[in-house]
Amino acid sequence: MAHGVYRTHLRAMIHLLKYDGMRRLAEPLGRLLAAQVAAMEGLPAEMTVIPVPLFARKYRQRGFNQAEVLARALIRLLRESRPECSLRLAVNALERRRETESHAGLNPSQRRRNVRGAFFVPKPDGIRDRHILLVDDIYTTGATARACSQALRKAGAKSVTVATVARAQLQLDALAPHGEESRMEEDVARWDSPATGENGFAAMGAISERESDGRGLDGT
Repeated sequence: MAHGVYRTHLRAMIHLLKYDGMRRLAEPLGRLLAAQVAAMEGLPAEMTVIPVPLFARKYRQRGFNQAEVLARALIRLLRESRPECSLRLAVNALERRRETESHAGLNPSQRRRNVRGAFFVPKPDGIRDRHILLVDDIYTTGATARACSQALRKAGAKSVTVATVARAQLQLDALAPHGEESRMEEDVARWDSPATGENGFAAMGAISERESDGRGLDGT
C-alpha cells in the first residue's frame, strides 16, 4: 500500500528526509502511511514491522535508514489509531548482505537482477509464523520489495505486506491534474498465499512491472 504517487510535494518531502537528513519529516510522512495501514481490511492483530535495510556502508554515509525512521513513526501513530493491534519493530530481522547499485536508470529486469539474493534473515526463529509489515519510502517496480519478501517468506513468515509512502505509478501521474497528489488506497502488495505463484506474490490495484520501467526515479 502507498499513500500517493512519487511526485511534487510528496517527492520533495521524501528527498528532504532521505538526502538532506531532515528526520523530523518522518512524522508527517509516517502519519500519511499510518492512515493507509489503519484503513487496510483484514489487518492482522499482531504484526512485526521491518524496515527495508540499507547496506552497512550506505548506512554509515547517510547516518540513518529512512525506512527505519518511517517505521518508528508509523508504529507510534498506529498505536494511537489502532490500539488493538500489537506492533513489534524488528530493525535487524532483515539484512542486506551485499551492496547493490542505485536503481535510478535501471529497467525492471535489471532491478530484479540487482537485488537478487541481496537480503537474508539472520535469525529465522524471530520471523517464523509471523505477519510482517515491510516498510520503505518508495515502491517503484517492486524489485526490492519482492527480494525482501522472498527472503522473509523463505525464513517462514506467515505473510508479508508492503507499505510505502510513495508509489511510482506513471499512468496515474499522467492522468492526475497538475499539482495534485494521486491517492492509492487500494494499492496493496502482499505475499501470503501459495496460490499467488512460485514466489507467493500478489499485487492488487497496482501496475505491473511490465507496465512501468521506473526510469529516472531515485534509487535507495
